[in-house]
Amino acid sequence: MDANTQLNERRLADAWAELQSHAANGNPLHADAYRLAFADPEFLFRRETRGIRFQLEMLKPDLGQMEQGIENTIVVYGSARFIAPDEADAQLLEAEASGDEVRLQRARLAVRNARYYDLARQFARLVAEHSERQQPADRIYICTGGGPGIMEAANRGAHDAGALNVGLNIALPHEQSGNRFISPTLSFKFHYFALRKMHFMMRAKALVAFPGGFGTLDELFEVLTLVQTKKAKPVPIVLFGTDYWKRLINFEVLVEEGTISAQDLGLFHYTDDPQEAWGLIKSFYQL
Repeated sequence: MDANTQLNERRLADAWAELQSHAANGNPLHADAYRLAFADPEFLFRRETRGIRFQLEMLKPDLGQMEQGIENTIVVYGSARFIAPDEADAQLLEAEASGDEVRLQRARLAVRNARYYDLARQFARLVAEHSERQQPADRIYICTGGGPGIMEAANRGAHDAGALNVGLNIALPHEQSGNRFISPTLSFKFHYFALRKMHFMMRAKALVAFPGGFGTLDELFEVLTLVQTKKAKPVPIVLFGTDYWKRLINFEVLVEEGTISAQDLGLFHYTDDPQEAWGLIKSFYQL
């Protein structure tokens, strides 16, 4: 059995090595009927094989997390544009020296919003420090979208505590890579938003949404809808940044207009404090 496994792995490696060599020599790839199907990019990227790509994008991160004992996560969403306080301060100094008013306004906004980066980092560290004291099966791991900003801050907080943490990145037109604080073996890249969002929910024991833009709103309302319609189990949903969220979304209007029930307002909680956010989750699970 071991000999057969090694032989199959060798054949697979040889097939990909052939493609790599082809690309390294600057030769364009062309359709090749004789090429092994699983090592044929033209075949795998056909419209008809999209279902196979769905399956692979579902399976690879699932197996990768299972093998490392990642069964329970707290998902942290938030803006990719908020930077660390020290970076924001440096930008402000440069903007002041430049005399550019537009640049100065942006730098001041970055300084104001940098507090959320720091708070997300604090929150993730609280979770990681608690979990590191638990048995492996009871640990809860930080999971983010893998990018910069709030995502980086949360991965960084877990990294500060020496804990494994997950990044589920997405391929975008402007190339990006996983932030440097994600555990390397838990840094995954997706093509399909739908599969990425499914992975967020598969292991999520809670969602903490910091201020963010369209992506954060998309992910937040996806979770709210799944929980409201009982397509997903109830989990704590924490909106971090009370003033931001209340100014952005008047949920009471939805109740007044009859588009949601009053009890749906109980699906989420507001907070401005990392300890309180973690306390809400601990209380829900009686940790």
